[in-house]
Amino acid sequence: MAEAADIQGTGPSPARRWLRRTITVAFGAPLLAGLLQAPAVTSSASAAEDGTGSRTVDVSLDTLAPSAPVEGDTVTVTGTVTNRGKQTVTDATVGLRVGPRMTSRSEIEQVSGRTGYRNDSDPAVLEDAPQVKIPRLGAGLSAEFSVSVPVSELGFDEAGVYQLGVSLNGQTTDRRDDRVLGIERTFVPYQPEATEKKTQLTYLWPLISSAHVSAETATDDQQTPVFEDDDLATELKPGGRLDQLVSLGKDLPVTWVVDPDLLASVDAMANGYRVKEGALHVPGKNQAVAQRWLDSLEKAVQGHKVVALPFADPDIASLAHRGKDVPGSLGHLQSATALAGTTVETVLHVQPSTDFAWPADGAVDPSILAVATSAGADKVIARSDSVRDDLPYTPTAARPFGDGSTTAVVSDALLSTAFEGDMVRAETSTLAVQEFLSQSLAITLEQPEDQRSVVVAPQRVPSVAQAQSMATALHGLSGKRWSQPSDLLAAATAKPDPDASTAVPAGSRYPKKLRDSELPVQAFRDMKTTRDELDDFKVILTIQDRVVTPFGNAISREMSTSWRGQARAAALYRINVLDYLQTLTEGVQLVDKSDLTLSGRSATIPVTVQNKLLQDVHLVLRLTSGNKNRLKLNGDGVAELPVRINGGHSQSVKFSASANVNGQVPMTAQLYTEDGTPYGEPMTFNVKVSEITATVMLVIAGGVLLLVLAGVRMYSQRKRVAARNAEAEAAEADGEAEEADAGAAEAEAHAEAPSEGPEVPEPVQPSDPTPDTGSESGDPSGPGEKVDR
Repeated sequence: MAEAADIQGTGPSPARRWLRRTITVAFGAPLLAGLLQAPAVTSSASAAEDGTGSRTVDVSLDTLAPSAPVEGDTVTVTGTVTNRGKQTVTDATVGLRVGPRMTSRSEIEQVSGRTGYRNDSDPAVLEDAPQVKIPRLGAGLSAEFSVSVPVSELGFDEAGVYQLGVSLNGQTTDRRDDRVLGIERTFVPYQPEATEKKTQLTYLWPLISSAHVSAETATDDQQTPVFEDDDLATELKPGGRLDQLVSLGKDLPVTWVVDPDLLASVDAMANGYRVKEGALHVPGKNQAVAQRWLDSLEKAVQGHKVVALPFADPDIASLAHRGKDVPGSLGHLQSATALAGTTVETVLHVQPSTDFAWPADGAVDPSILAVATSAGADKVIARSDSVRDDLPYTPTAARPFGDGSTTAVVSDALLSTAFEGDMVRAETSTLAVQEFLSQSLAITLEQPEDQRSVVVAPQRVPSVAQAQSMATALHGLSGKRWSQPSDLLAAATAKPDPDASTAVPAGSRYPKKLRDSELPVQAFRDMKTTRDELDDFKVILTIQDRVVTPFGNAISREMSTSWRGQARAAALYRINVLDYLQTLTEGVQLVDKSDLTLSGRSATIPVTVQNKLLQDVHLVLRLTSGNKNRLKLNGDGVAELPVRINGGHSQSVKFSASANVNGQVPMTAQLYTEDGTPYGEPMTFNVKVSEITATVMLVIAGGVLLLVLAGVRMYSQRKRVAARNAEAEAAEADGEAEEADAGAAEAEAHAEAPSEGPEVPEPVQPSDPTPDTGSESGDPSGPGEKVDR
């Protein structure tokens, strides 16, 4: 073993290396013979070492550069060792171990799963490489290391993938023997010269987010959208997830896979938006952030292929397994697909491809395939852990599927899931990058004489750290020594491998974990309820797009794949959408009436309709009599009138009614759409009818006549009284003149006849009637008037 360097020193001189090799040859044979004579002891010691000490120290491999070295390069490995045990580590050294060339992808996968040191498979410490000495490492403490070694001293005999181990050998205070206390493994792809046949590698770069826009809009003419929150701005800001995806992706040979809803949402932000804040809607403050991101994205996608998923990235698998039997559910997918292309073209000014379906994690079965193709997709992005090929090599991704009408683009599972872990730690990222590069080289070396096309479909919503690791891996392929970039459209049209599987996996093979995270059947029932109410509501509107567009988009968002694992949030979003729609529909309603009293043969019954919306509505109002024999409407028991009400107004609708029999009649008012569908809840009230017969009319007429006659009588009496008063005054004046004559006449009379007494005039009362009162009326008396007969 070479002498350990105190710190990051250089290796021994060539002369010393030659001397060590000579000594090794001289003493190696006797030593080997001794080892062969005692295999049981060695095996036992190795097992004990593996079981008691190889995980005492955690070896973290933070960087490895260059990630894909060539001749003349110097490989530098940096990292950290941490004592996880309870004893102090002493006299420790960090060294490199290079294993033999790997011959298959499965071997790489197997080695990556190992944790502890294995004496039977892990190679010895590389003698020609320098080692880092760590004299003392207390419990719980860490120390950094860095080792650099020329590629020529790594022992890479030919092109291929090599295991590179970094181990710490040392002692502990309770055990003084030198042993492996910790080890970490990675891989180095070594392909110094370009291969004759390079793998065509397509990497999908997803721009997908969760739903942020509600169904609500402001009351202005622009219908400013209302966001559930302002979290999308966090992703768009410099350093945010979506910002990093654009910044990294613009320099990478990738196929952009975008959710049109994300583009529409950001475009809405850029043009002004509002955000829910409790019961209020406050103005959004990140218009400039949204516009900057859109400008950057538009520049980034130029010259690249863009694939547009259906609007809001609907969960095809959930729809196939839980929703297709709910009427109308497939229609949501079709409308989302139709909207995809125009949205991307409008916002990014590029023509996208819209004929790809991408079910969650690329898992497919017959029902998923049927649903995907029902919306017009003739290409499905699947994954090799769902569509399994029983082949000793990796076949080309594209192949005819099922009856051959659909093309399956089968992404490679190992490459696609390489960066799904927590890539925040440098070690995790470095290991993932090295394994990704090594797997890609292994694919090329499986069938070096045949060129194949491989597709990588990573996680839908990569984090910032995951995106950075993905970008690092793609930069590692920039030398194009064993692969060259391609796009998804080219991959879909590549010549299929005749031995690749074209069978659609059975439904029983669909992963339980994915099935458990699907949207429930109730989710699709909720969507149907919302859609049905929207259909009933829109027909009364004069400007339907103001309501249909935001609610149609909201229903598409309710189907989003992003809801997987967020059942409660998904249900709350659906509830909010339906509640808001019902609030709008209730804005057009009948105003409650109190009971009415109807006196007379005919009358008018008013019913008021209120419109709280911002646009005009048109409906039909139907009024129904509960007893048409007692009260008729337009000669029948039912009457209808068209209603058109301006936005923000109320209108009173009047119905003509005729009564036949007295009593109480229940009335029902109901709004209908013009096609005869009931709208809103019916309103009931009562009408009390007082019947008016001919006899009653005669009595009333007689009473009126008596009132008139009484008035005439009073007038006549007053006139007579006035005349009598005038006559009395005249008679008094004449009496004085005639008094003298009367005396003379009286004397003369006494002389001619016997006396009978004086003449007394009859007294007259002013209130007495005239002698002729007219004929007696036969009409009934008026109210409160007594008529004597």
